[in-house]
Amino acid sequence: MINLKILYQNLLKDHGPQGWWPINNKYHPGDYSYPKNDSQRFEICIGAILTQNTSWKNVERALDNLRKKKLLDARKLIIADDQLIKNCIKPAGYFNQKAKKLKIFAEFFIKLKKRIPIRDELLSLWGIGKETADSILLYAYDQPIFVIDTYTRKFLLNQNIIKEKELNHMTYEDIKLFFQENLPKDYKLFQEYHALIVQYGKNLQNN
Repeated sequence: MINLKILYQNLLKDHGPQGWWPINNKYHPGDYSYPKNDSQRFEICIGAILTQNTSWKNVERALDNLRKKKLLDARKLIIADDQLIKNCIKPAGYFNQKAKKLKIFAEFFIKLKKRIPIRDELLSLWGIGKETADSILLYAYDQPIFVIDTYTRKFLLNQNIIKEKELNHMTYEDIKLFFQENLPKDYKLFQEYHALIVQYGKNLQNN
């Protein structure tokens, strides 16, 4: 079997530290101290929800709009006018659904009272799926949970790690377990690896 740790080192050598998750549209390569506070943590969570079915560039525009209206705050977001939120997040698409998701999550975030959420709690929220829940846990709460997305599946195929026929029969949880069982349980490694896979995938698309 191809060594996932060696592949990680190769990706890191080719692309360098990625600095995900960006805070205030700024990346922080090699610095894993983020998020530093609840405000930054909430911003990451909102970004994870907004990035569903759209590009990060569109999410950045939506986050900028929310930031200008001072709505990257759970308490302010809850009481904000629905139409104002929709107008802010329109660049990210599906703004009617996502506005509802953001308010539901904001209420949940406040009730957490700074504790780390359980994955099943996140999955019980309307509009939060496995990829979004895992992104929140990995990047906002530094939990060693590997995030699986379209880029990850393409990476596994392109690197001939798993055959297409086999991959087609693997669930999200199967692929996640594959990474977590073959890598050290380290949230910093998982954050960087996932971000590098995304960058690798984007490079393939552009070539």
